[in-house]
Amino acid sequence: MAETAAALRSVAHNVRAARIRAGLSLDELSRRAQVSKGALVGLEKAQGNPNLATLVRLADTLGISVSALMQGPPEGRVRVVSGDDVAPLWTGERGGEARLMLTTSGPAPVEVWRWRLEPGEEYPSHPHQAGVVETVSVTSGRMTLIVDGAEHTVAAGQTATFDGDTAHTYRGAGTETCHLIMTVHLPPGPATTR
Repeated sequence: MAETAAALRSVAHNVRAARIRAGLSLDELSRRAQVSKGALVGLEKAQGNPNLATLVRLADTLGISVSALMQGPPEGRVRVVSGDDVAPLWTGERGGEARLMLTTSGPAPVEVWRWRLEPGEEYPSHPHQAGVVETVSVTSGRMTLIVDGAEHTVAAGQTATFDGDTAHTYRGAGTETCHLIMTVHLPPGPATTR
């Protein structure tokens, strides 16, 4: 419970700091990110429980990574992250999950995610800001990647990449659990208007 409260405090601090850096009022961030002002006020007070979709919309609008919203102060030159130490940001109704393992630093950060999808389980994602590129590498099982309505099968040992600024969905396919590593390549610089 203490870890959850600490994580929420980090998110609260990081959202407020990024909003101020971007010169946005709560009203303007609410409008651009399509998140209620009440939810934003609560979030900046370290209250509530934001879901993955909310964090993605805020990060996209603020021009930063999801993990930049969640991370505490830097720990050193090398970061080693264990999957057991990272709480899932999405949990599917059949037991699948998505964990944001880390984000690289620099002007064009890369998020590294570990996903597990059970057969038939899916996660629909809204379009991200222009310039976001996603890559999925299936390590076991099989998935269906749906980008702008077109379905693509990606099996163990295969990798697919696509522009993330269109609607896309990840769906577990076949009869076994699908494990994949997803990277999200963010464009350099802060986001402007949506």
